[in-house]
Amino acid sequence: MSQASLHGRWTVSSSDDDDDDEDIPPSGTTAPKPRMSPSPVPEPTPLEVKAEPVRTPVSSSLTIGSEARQSAARNQLNPVKFENSPSLAGKRKKEASDGSGWALSDSDEDDAEVKSDRQVDPPKRAPPNGERKKAKMESERPPSPHGRLYYIDEPDDFFESSVPCLNDTYRFYLNKVTGLDRKYNSGALHIRDILSPLFGTLKESVQFNYCFDIPWMVKQFPPEFRHCPVLIVHGDKREAKARLLQQGQPFPHVRFCQAKLDIAFGTHHTKMMLLWYEEGFRVVILTSNLIRADWYQKTQGMWMSPLFPRLPEGSSASSGESPTFFKRDLLEYLASYRAPELEDWIQRIKEHDLSETRVYLVASTPGRYVGADMERWGHLRLRKLLHEHTDPIPGEERWPVIGQFSSIGSMGADKTKWLAGEFQRTLTTLGKSSLRPDPPMYLLYPSVEDVRLSLEGYPAGGSLPYSIQTAQKQIWLHSYFQ
Repeated sequence: MSQASLHGRWTVSSSDDDDDDEDIPPSGTTAPKPRMSPSPVPEPTPLEVKAEPVRTPVSSSLTIGSEARQSAARNQLNPVKFENSPSLAGKRKKEASDGSGWALSDSDEDDAEVKSDRQVDPPKRAPPNGERKKAKMESERPPSPHGRLYYIDEPDDFFESSVPCLNDTYRFYLNKVTGLDRKYNSGALHIRDILSPLFGTLKESVQFNYCFDIPWMVKQFPPEFRHCPVLIVHGDKREAKARLLQQGQPFPHVRFCQAKLDIAFGTHHTKMMLLWYEEGFRVVILTSNLIRADWYQKTQGMWMSPLFPRLPEGSSASSGESPTFFKRDLLEYLASYRAPELEDWIQRIKEHDLSETRVYLVASTPGRYVGADMERWGHLRLRKLLHEHTDPIPGEERWPVIGQFSSIGSMGADKTKWLAGEFQRTLTTLGKSSLRPDPPMYLLYPSVEDVRLSLEGYPAGGSLPYSIQTAQKQIWLHSYFQ
């Protein structure tokens, strides 16, 4: 599709590479999600982890994760090109002379690097010790599937802001975003903040997620915790699983646990950390994948639990429960994995006091449920909580339902199939009042212009999978878009 605009002509290629849609369900869930059949992918060649050569384009065959993430990586390596376009964001580089298109600049240092590339035979000098050490570290990194600029560090002052007070009611935080003024990152957290010694002396952790970049993840741990045991819980299979295990080979302290997905459309989307300290235990439920792109210039959210202390010796099995039964529900969710690798963690949680928790856990696990079991998981669990713990309010019929999404899957031939028949009904439940007839619903999804003007520019669209084939089957959905 080619269109003209005030910024010249641009071209968007429609493909079905993103049929394996990635969405972000409520934090800490394992959500079954219908998806289209992915396009045939060439048989992958054997992979070999090597040091990244300077300025050598990364092959798309090294992409990790699902087809959706592979498509995102390809889009970042081959971004949309502009014709006669004026300069856009100050962070973007000028188009490379080899015609390979523009890329994103992560810092002023990187812009200086581009300028130096254009010099003819620049004078050579012996780098300071710090630069030699950094160059050695760069050479030891495996090639990134997200492009050469993926590993460039944030500015030196990015991590200087103080950690926010954690004694608030909801314990919900946003992540830091590179490229914003420091005042807008006030009170936000980066993954390095979460794993820092300020929150406890870490002994061991479990990382549940959908996408992983193991070398990047390991680097986020502070040096004193960098070799603490880490268990990776993932849903990858076949070639994707082989690539993930290969990433972990240089790190003997990293182990893996594959989630059992017993139904065709089961997807392991859980994004959660279990952190075991010398001082206690903590749960973090978040929306970010464990890849740098999700922590760089995207707004993400996270819930961080209090530090749960260890129960006294001889405490009963029911001790340490919260008013919201968070401990019971977390243990039930972990048990649904049926994974021996999680048994030690289940026992550890039983030995800690989670009574300070003030939130309900809404989890989801693939399967087919009937009767009362339908209300144990997913949005029907949310509906039950709203029914039991809220009360009708005058004027509620005017309240709209507002949803924001990073990807969209198949929702049927019309709104009654799922959107209004199930999802809308859940979100409009308020106590034991009668159902509202047809409340307004607004669905927020980025436009082309929103993506173009974002901090990342067009490559950010790689994280917004919505296949043209699916979109053409549900034109009715467009009337909800805002």
